[in-house]
Amino acid sequence: MAKNIRIEHNEDGSWRAFSPDGSEIRFGHAEGLFNPGDLMKIALAGCAALSSQSAIQRTLGTNDTTSITVDGEFDGDSNSYVSFQEHISVDASAAGLSGEDVEKFEEQIRRHIDKACTVAHTYHRETPTELTVDIKSK
Repeated sequence: MAKNIRIEHNEDGSWRAFSPDGSEIRFGHAEGLFNPGDLMKIALAGCAALSSQSAIQRTLGTNDTTSITVDGEFDGDSNSYVSFQEHISVDASAAGLSGEDVEKFEEQIRRHIDKACTVAHTYHRETPTELTVDIKSK
C-alpha cells in the first residue's frame, strides 16, 4: 500500500519529508543535504537492496557486506535523468561458492530485484504525474 508523503519548508531553506508512520528525511540544495536527484538514486538503490536482501542473506547469512552504487546520466537540456547505472557489490568470498554457484547467486539477486523492485518498475516506464496547486490568500 502506498503512503502519502508530506513535505514542509524549513526556515533555513531546506525541506523535510514526513511519512504517516513517523519517518522523516531532510533534503535541499545546500551542502550536506540530499537533493531530489540524489533521492531518486537512493530510492533505486534502496529498492534493489530491500528486494534482494532475502536472496543475499539466504546465501551469506545476515553478516553480508553488500553495497549498492547508483549513478545517473543527467541531460541539462531536458533537466532530467536519461539513465541510471546501478552496481551491486556482494562480498561472497567467505562463502566458498563455486563458479556455477556464483552464477546462480547472481541470477537469484537479479530475479528478486526484477520481481519486487517497485522503483525500478516505475523508472522503466513512463509514469504520468498530476500536479495541483492550492494558493491561500487573505
